[in-house]
Amino acid sequence: MKIAIYCFEGITMFHMAVPQMVFGEVARQGFGEWNVLLFGDAEGSIFTSEGYEISGLHSSESIEDADIIVIPSWFEDLREAPESLIEKLTAGHSRGAKIVGLCLGAVPIAQSHILDGRRAVTHWQAFDQLKARNATISWDNSVLYVDHGDVMTSAGTAAGLDACLHLVRSELGAEVALHVSRSLVIAPHRDGGQAQFVERPIAPTSDGTPISAVMQWADEHLEDVLTVERLAEVARMSTRTFLRAFQSGTGLSPAVWVRRRRLDESRRLLETTDYPVEQIAYKVGFGGSATLRQNFKAEFGIAPAAYRSRFSMADKPTSKKKQP
Repeated sequence: MKIAIYCFEGITMFHMAVPQMVFGEVARQGFGEWNVLLFGDAEGSIFTSEGYEISGLHSSESIEDADIIVIPSWFEDLREAPESLIEKLTAGHSRGAKIVGLCLGAVPIAQSHILDGRRAVTHWQAFDQLKARNATISWDNSVLYVDHGDVMTSAGTAAGLDACLHLVRSELGAEVALHVSRSLVIAPHRDGGQAQFVERPIAPTSDGTPISAVMQWADEHLEDVLTVERLAEVARMSTRTFLRAFQSGTGLSPAVWVRRRRLDESRRLLETTDYPVEQIAYKVGFGGSATLRQNFKAEFGIAPAAYRSRFSMADKPTSKKKQP
């Protein structure tokens, strides 16, 4: 696996080091031949924003056989990328390389049109400007990262760690990602109501509004029958008023939000417990494993059992098992 990380004049040490550190740890621990190289617009050296000189950069020609191309950040003024970099990104994507934009690294990827018609995330401070500049992209500032398989973007700064660990988990499995995270003393999988595998629904907040209160209540009663009428009753609103307020506050209908929260919780349980799929289905309100599988596959493109196989981080049993 050849991973090429783009470096530019004025990049911060942290942004440059995150993918180096995570992907380099894979090789250091012997989990795979992951070769990481730093490249720039030309061979030579650059200075970071902290004043450190980074020498020995490879030219952009060296990435023509890279499996993954990472743009770890970008200039704070969101300037356009040089055409030479855009050409390398589009050429790499066309031949099958995965393109990864961490933090503001989404800027040149958006410029390359690889993200057109897709969902993406970037640093929250750049959200409005990039949304106005790239209207064909569905920008989502409620998630840590979004992975489409061939292209991936992450939110700002520390979310790059989550994205890089996710990539390790996707390529080598949950156990390897867990070992890498422990070695680096970072969380293997941050929850926090934000996305890990794909974009996640808006999570309940505690801002004191009736809508946030009913979202919190629903999140604690996912196993119940959650009709619009029931939610409106909890919110002490008429059904029509509740629908209008909920849509305005979340951008989603109550039914869509409930479905996504149930899928989100089912995913968490698949990752962190050994509960049978049937039990998880009842716990999150789907009523049975067939309904869970149907909705899970439609949302994530993978069956619950296959998802668990790839992403389970349960270290010990959490459900009761019969003794022999």
